[in-house]
Amino acid sequence: MREHTMNILIGGEAGQGMVTVGQLLAKSLVRSGYSILVTQTYQSRIRGGHNSFAIRAGTDKVLAPKESVDLLVALDAETVALHHGDLSSDGLIVVDSALEVDGDFFLKVPFKELAQDTFSNIAALGVVGYLLGLEEGLMATALDDFFGRKQRPVLEENRRVLVAAMGWAATHERSGHKLPKVSNPIQRLMMSGNEAIAFGSLSAGLRFCSFYPMTPATSILLNLAAQARRMGVLVEQAEDEIAAINMAIGASFAGAPSMVATSGGGFALMAEGVSLGAMTETPLVIVVAQRPGPATGLPTRTEQADLEFVLHAGHGEFPRAIFAPGTVEECFHLTRKAFELAERYQGPMFVLTDQFLADSYRAVPPFDVEDLAAVNVGAGASGSLPYRRFAVTETGISPRLFPGLSRHLVVSDSDEHAEDGHITEDLSVRRQMVEKRLRKGEGIRAEVIPPDMDGEEEPDLLMVSWGSSKGAVQEAASRIRSGGKRVATLHFSQAWPLVPGRFMDLLESAEKVVSIEGNAFGQLARLIRRETGFHIKKQVLRYDGLPITPEAILRGVSR
Repeated sequence: MREHTMNILIGGEAGQGMVTVGQLLAKSLVRSGYSILVTQTYQSRIRGGHNSFAIRAGTDKVLAPKESVDLLVALDAETVALHHGDLSSDGLIVVDSALEVDGDFFLKVPFKELAQDTFSNIAALGVVGYLLGLEEGLMATALDDFFGRKQRPVLEENRRVLVAAMGWAATHERSGHKLPKVSNPIQRLMMSGNEAIAFGSLSAGLRFCSFYPMTPATSILLNLAAQARRMGVLVEQAEDEIAAINMAIGASFAGAPSMVATSGGGFALMAEGVSLGAMTETPLVIVVAQRPGPATGLPTRTEQADLEFVLHAGHGEFPRAIFAPGTVEECFHLTRKAFELAERYQGPMFVLTDQFLADSYRAVPPFDVEDLAAVNVGAGASGSLPYRRFAVTETGISPRLFPGLSRHLVVSDSDEHAEDGHITEDLSVRRQMVEKRLRKGEGIRAEVIPPDMDGEEEPDLLMVSWGSSKGAVQEAASRIRSGGKRVATLHFSQAWPLVPGRFMDLLESAEKVVSIEGNAFGQLARLIRRETGFHIKKQVLRYDGLPITPEAILRGVSR
């Protein structure tokens, strides 16, 4: 079992500075050597409405969110009403002393005495930091780094309030909430899934990214925009998603590695562009950050319900790859892999994430980028005459030149075309071109990342998952294993193509197989049955807008 962890939930209204407190506390925990996992929930509004920022922290690697709360920081009365029932047996609720509540599990803090209203969130940070056993100097440095561009009086007041709050907490200490000290903490980054996708695309050589803002994908583009000038990247906000994907196709046609990022509703508008990229054989990476639908659904919640949509989006038949990262590290590396495949096989490739992973901060070791090369744009292009952009080849991959960069005429068309790129209605050529494009799928299949199997061979129970549910499934398996049962997990970080030879023996050797997914249909299980005939009868499905937790899995498996 995992060493001791502490689950801290900060709740309040949008606009109260809750995220600032959460990020500062999370950063302080990471710098102190702890592993963290952040879960954010927020309503679709700018001000008001209940939001929360939960940090699970521990000395060992934290894999998943936790349902019970050990330390509840209530910035308003609604937080108490909504979450007091989630409090663990020895949990504590930190509240403003002005709130009329009673009970041994309340720590009533005189926030108005410690700080002016605009700094009350820093007072809350100081109290919680002391309760957890964090060092004052380390937290003060985190404050300075976070507010580095503020005026000197603001920085000084931040520090004064922090020190005052920690001093108050020292005289009103409650035992049982300090985390074990970490000796010689190693340097790690605090990074979210969306930040990792942005940095992975930059490391792959991204040069153009277009988008129309849509939660929960927007922060990918905001991170790219912040680094755009330094990294030589053009980030363009288009008038809508149709324009965004067509801009990206145009930039890629001209030789710039390109990406778009959106969510389900925005991707629905991009579907025709996906087909255009396939027909013109233009490299493109498309990130789809899932949220609950249909239509607007729950725009700030999480779900895994767009796998089948992304798999079948775009009319006509053409190959594609769909990556579904389960960790922040996978967000980085699988985004790079998507760029590599898009360039090598000249077509659209997909990264499928969701709100939970997009907004979830983790403590990750710095990425070793020294030996990571950018994609080789236009590799293998032929200079022979006559130049045929869509030459029929054994692999299906044709030479690719860029307009204006050679003496060759570069022709491309959204209609069916001959090898030279000009429109054709010769039906024998049509057949050749379809088969040429589909042959690229054989190369994509040869490079498929096999599912990750962890645990005992020939297990009593095999839990199958994909995407962001990875950590929750691994922790649930660990808990079941501690009871003496043989348990294994099979996690798909690439959801398509499926290559049965890479996993069928694992499915068939298990006594019982259960799929765990964040949707109502069991979309991966249904896809496995379609491709292999293997029916996963038992399913644990969550589709209420919240992330999958180990507790939810254990309840589902035991039914």
